[in-house]
Amino acid sequence: DHRPLWSFLDAWRGEPTTALVDMAGPSRPPVSWSRLAGVVDAMAVGLVRLGVRPGDRVSMMVTPGLDLTAALYACLRIGAVVVVADAGLGVTGMTRAVRAARPDWVVGMAPGLTVARAQGWPGRRISVSTLSAPLAAALGVEDSLYRMAAAHAGHRYADGDAGPVHEPAAQDPAAILYTSGSTGPAKGVVYTHGRLSALAALLRDVFDVRPGSSLLAGFAPFALLGPAIGATSITPDMSVTRPATLTATAVAEAAAAGRATILFASPAALRNVVATADRLSPDQRCVLGRVDLVLSAGAPVHPHLVAQVARIFPAAEIHSPYGMTEALLLADIDRPTIEHLADPTAGGTEDGVCVGRPVGPVRIAIAPLRDDGSAADELLEGPPAAGRLGEVVVSAPHQKAGYDRLWLTDALSRRDARDGLQWHRTQDVGHLDAEGRLWIEGRLQHVVTTPAGPVAPGGPEARIDALDAVLRSAIVGVGPQGTQAVVAVVEAAGSPGGRRIRTGLAPTGLTAAVREAALPVPVAAVLVTDRVPVDIRHNSKVDRTRLARWADGVLAGGRVHAP
Repeated sequence: DHRPLWSFLDAWRGEPTTALVDMAGPSRPPVSWSRLAGVVDAMAVGLVRLGVRPGDRVSMMVTPGLDLTAALYACLRIGAVVVVADAGLGVTGMTRAVRAARPDWVVGMAPGLTVARAQGWPGRRISVSTLSAPLAAALGVEDSLYRMAAAHAGHRYADGDAGPVHEPAAQDPAAILYTSGSTGPAKGVVYTHGRLSALAALLRDVFDVRPGSSLLAGFAPFALLGPAIGATSITPDMSVTRPATLTATAVAEAAAAGRATILFASPAALRNVVATADRLSPDQRCVLGRVDLVLSAGAPVHPHLVAQVARIFPAAEIHSPYGMTEALLLADIDRPTIEHLADPTAGGTEDGVCVGRPVGPVRIAIAPLRDDGSAADELLEGPPAAGRLGEVVVSAPHQKAGYDRLWLTDALSRRDARDGLQWHRTQDVGHLDAEGRLWIEGRLQHVVTTPAGPVAPGGPEARIDALDAVLRSAIVGVGPQGTQAVVAVVEAAGSPGGRRIRTGLAPTGLTAAVREAALPVPVAAVLVTDRVPVDIRHNSKVDRTRLARWADGVLAGGRVHAP
């Protein structure tokens, strides 16, 4: 049994209240639930009449907003499988992803369809807007979503206006979402209707999302969940591929337009909101004072950032959910817990960043690390897992059904069998504390294998990041596996007098401070760079693999350049 993702659209199809506000593109009026439901139905009828069938894969090359939301829910309604590879992957990454997914159809705007044509992507073409006949012919476009919405206005898919009605089952595939590619080539993650429905239900329950809530999504694709959880979706004015472009003014304007009650944004986006908050007018600050929930995910949220965000959103609860593309909500930590654990008088001695306790039906186990940095086959839960460093292994009703056409990767990620459940090996490294809270200490492939045993980067990084002289840090291993030296790469806050610290070996004082902060982990060398490279999707996850190659070259006497 599952609640269809379009159930709120069906229930509220006569409602004049706002379902969607798009501040990112050309100025458009707010879209009501009634209009959104009508457009979704018209597009669903049009897609079926064009030839889209249940199980067909439809690649979406559409920017977030009304067009993408309507097209996505129309495809879900008729049983097509939506393929979402966001623009942050770049042309090369998207081409690799789309070719791997082998879509039957590609839906896009003219620029995206031009790339699809040039790169030879598979799939029949559908444009968003109606193109001129010569351009449509040049791009191989057969129809447009706008023409479907106009031609089939007033038609209902559920009434059989497109022929026999297909009702997707819980086990039917619904979407293929691509990972960010920050730790290797992006992987396609398959979700079924039942698993996406379970995710929507969990979001509603964990964060008490009630009908009439309004979700302002600083990570634009997250806005697509709005109709599934019964919330108004608001897309702010920002670059889809650069979360750090979100400003406080853009948040305030979007919040006012959609009466936002919930904000979702990555830590990088929130840092820029804080940095630009001095431009807010008194009225805009009043609008932000009505937001009652701030969610930040994609990377750990520093306690100092939490305190700054709380001043901008004084009435909001602040939470940092933990998850990944393969399982979008696994654990959660709130502001009081973050601040308590950051208090030096609390006596905390845990390594890494606390991401909270498992939510709802989620189970979290630890596969202890071996001396060579690999994860053991055994799984530990409860008291036996406390304090044991290992790979985080999870089981949840809403996690992925599998990786798309990556059979070996899929088999390795789900090789555990316990209690008849499907488990997923996350490749995150961490531990559970005595109170059952999860602490993340990095990625499995970033574990440094020293002669004394494996070292996860998250613990020493958290201590180094607490230094006033450091903006961000990364712990990497240099040398052969099993005998690696620990190297700290830091993005420095600057030197006294405002002079920039030169890229390369860190000054003596900074080196000493970093080494002391990292203890008991011995740091062999400290390097400085202008900017620590991060992932494209959230601008938050440190690219340690790239930094390790750079550090190896610098310490070997190579030319010093930016990583």
